[in-house]
Amino acid sequence: MAKTATKPTSGIEDVLKKLGIKKINYGASTGTNHISTNGPKLDSFSPVDGQFIGRINIATPADYEHVMRTAEDAFKVWRLTPAPKRGDIVRQIGDRLREYKEPLGKLVSYEMGKSLQEGLGEVQEMIDICDFAVGLSRQLYGLTMHSERPMHRMYEQWHPLGIVGIISAFNFPVAVWSWNAALAWVCGDVCVWKPSSKTALCAIACQNIISDVLKKNNVPEGVSCVLIGNPVGDLMNNDKRVPLISFTGSTRIGKVVAAATAQRFGRSILELGGNNAIIVSEHADLKMVLTGAVFGAVGTAGQRCTTTRRLIIHESIYDKTIAVLKKAYGQLKIGNPLDSANHVGPLIDMKAVEDYLNAIEKAKKEGGKMIVLGGVVNGNGYGSGCYVKPCIIEAKNTYKIVQEETFAPILYVMKYKTIEEAIAMQNNVPQGLSSSIFTNSMREMELFLSQAGSDCGIANVNIGTSGAEIGGAFGGEKETGGGRESGSDAWKAYMRRQTNTINYGTQLPLAQGINFNI
Repeated sequence: MAKTATKPTSGIEDVLKKLGIKKINYGASTGTNHISTNGPKLDSFSPVDGQFIGRINIATPADYEHVMRTAEDAFKVWRLTPAPKRGDIVRQIGDRLREYKEPLGKLVSYEMGKSLQEGLGEVQEMIDICDFAVGLSRQLYGLTMHSERPMHRMYEQWHPLGIVGIISAFNFPVAVWSWNAALAWVCGDVCVWKPSSKTALCAIACQNIISDVLKKNNVPEGVSCVLIGNPVGDLMNNDKRVPLISFTGSTRIGKVVAAATAQRFGRSILELGGNNAIIVSEHADLKMVLTGAVFGAVGTAGQRCTTTRRLIIHESIYDKTIAVLKKAYGQLKIGNPLDSANHVGPLIDMKAVEDYLNAIEKAKKEGGKMIVLGGVVNGNGYGSGCYVKPCIIEAKNTYKIVQEETFAPILYVMKYKTIEEAIAMQNNVPQGLSSSIFTNSMREMELFLSQAGSDCGIANVNIGTSGAEIGGAFGGEKETGGGRESGSDAWKAYMRRQTNTINYGTQLPLAQGINFNI
């Protein structure tokens, strides 16, 4: 059984003060102007200790309309700002985040429930994407091409789209917003952010942090907006003024977003569910497997879209691998995530705990065998009721519950005989986000990465499924949505492509040699 360790939550009041978080907070902002809306109240409680953090006045439809009009006006100015200048402003935002890394990371940990190390790491991702975007601001390249007509030149260029709507999830309260916003800003877009209502104070903190940078650079109101409350999402999805919606969340809601934006010929970037597997070959280094699998399965209490949910193990090393995992799980410490001695924090709320318990029961009914027992952790220091034990269940890939994504620290283990069988098992789920193989066999590595290999957007060798660097495009296939965010050429999603032809001659020849004499 996993160990438990607790330590009183400390320093939170000071953190909230540094970040400008009050007992009553605004629910809408256009940058430096915060709107004191008269909308319904939304209270934020920490899953760490169940304590009240702050209250937000949810944005009303009138607030939404005011923010959108402001954003429209801001875009007309921001798009004309030279891209390198936009990049320099994003650089300043990155520097500002460096100054506030510790308090913001602590708030992320406290409001969401992930470990302090992960909270700080999430803020570092924000800093990193700002650095990436600064360089990108001078590399928004288009192609040149030869024309088939004499004395003609052809090229393509990229223009900003306009308002980018960002709808983010609770598990990464700030990083996913920054992935989108930093790139969108240097591309010349303006951003309207609808954060998860479960971690809304983190969004307010971000707006507070960057407001001085916006003001110092005379950035027009509306370049960086925040709207809080679930009704805002529906308004944004159906708003023709928002050409692009970037949505992170469940596959179920992602389908709604995709349908709404497609109906109005808008675009969507969808980062949806994951059901990620690690294949453990008989040629694997089990020490490396241990680190990758355990962190992948229990990090963020299993609440990452890249969490390791299935471990597909070669039959020849199955028993040995299970024994190593059981020993490691027995050493896990569950408790206050602000205490660096702990490995596993709480789930986000009681609904998540209910889903966790239901998934375990469903797995048992389908024939699953408990390898490491789960359950709710009770006692002093666990007053929120959201702490659960990471568990391991021996299962078959065909179980209905194994085919689903449960946002909790449940790891399903299963055997395979051949590498081809393992890859087929890995692919045989509706989702297609992240995947991994641990092996020292070159043939297995290459097969896993080939056209006949993993069908996921991310395929790793000898590292786990969770975690991603901002230099590479992030996203997945199938029910994961097909979107891409962050690095590589993901910036193109935030712009519109335009092909240009210039005739610098004195004649007007037509393409394809067509004659049209008049």
